Amino acid sequence: MNEAIVPDTQYKGLVGRLPASLRPYALLARFDRPIGWWLLFWPCAWGVWLAGGADRWGLVLWLLVGSIAMRGAGCVYNDILDRDLDRQVARTAARPLASGAVSLRAAWVWLLSLCAVGLVVLLQLRWQAQAVALASLFLVAAYPMMKRITWWPQAWLGLVFTWGALVGWVEVGNANWPVLAALYAGSIFWCIGYDTIYALQDREDDALVGVRSSARALGNHVRGGVAVFYMLAVAAWIAAVWLLRGDWLALIALVPVALHLSWQVATLDTEDGENALARFRSNRAAGLLMALACLVVGTAGV
Repeated sequence: MNEAIVPDTQYKGLVGRLPASLRPYALLARFDRPIGWWLLFWPCAWGVWLAGGADRWGLVLWLLVGSIAMRGAGCVYNDILDRDLDRQVARTAARPLASGAVSLRAAWVWLLSLCAVGLVVLLQLRWQAQAVALASLFLVAAYPMMKRITWWPQAWLGLVFTWGALVGWVEVGNANWPVLAALYAGSIFWCIGYDTIYALQDREDDALVGVRSSARALGNHVRGGVAVFYMLAVAAWIAAVWLLRGDWLALIALVPVALHLSWQVATLDTEDGENALARFRSNRAAGLLMALACLVVGTAGV
């Protein structure tokens, strides 16, 4: 394997301290890469806090648990479907299913176990939020196929990975739907932007095996494309805050996250995989900054 390529699965941190028999399952669920569940969780928190649920810390913690479990389940499901493709890509060839460290049957059992944890979280929600959460299952199931039929699987991922904003909002019970629509739209554009950055790592291998991505579709214009998606995200979030508050001062809360996204674009090196991975991972901070903005604006708007 090319030493310049960062493997997708690595024995490090807490995963490295697990018994050897359990490590492949932790890697299969990407427990070694917590950035995934943070990116899934932050929109959940945005929905809760912008809707006025500043005191719903128990709900936020449940949504974090659900994000960890369901992100893991999604990764297992994705690897089950992509195991043959993963063997052909240098960065993913060491994944447990692709390498044979976990059998297909064991992967299905692990997937169902993670879904059981998600079910426990689902039962903590009122029925309206449960219905919204369950409505995402079709999107989740179809996502692994998108890279085979469209050049923009990142757009589909945007629908899936930011669905938690809808769940959090509906659970709190805020009926200001235009605000939610703007928040969700911005979240989708944010996801397309950061996952385009992530896809830079695989452009050459994706071209060889016929996998499509926004990074390949944009060609030499990736930085400009990411900039457009991030600008659309911030514009939609400005609309959400304005529709909720109608106060120019409230928009100041969005300045930190806007500056952070601008920094990502300005410092992105589209030819350097490590640079792209670092910018992608920095979206954990972007999600936190947006969460703080939602907390401030949502609390003041009550």
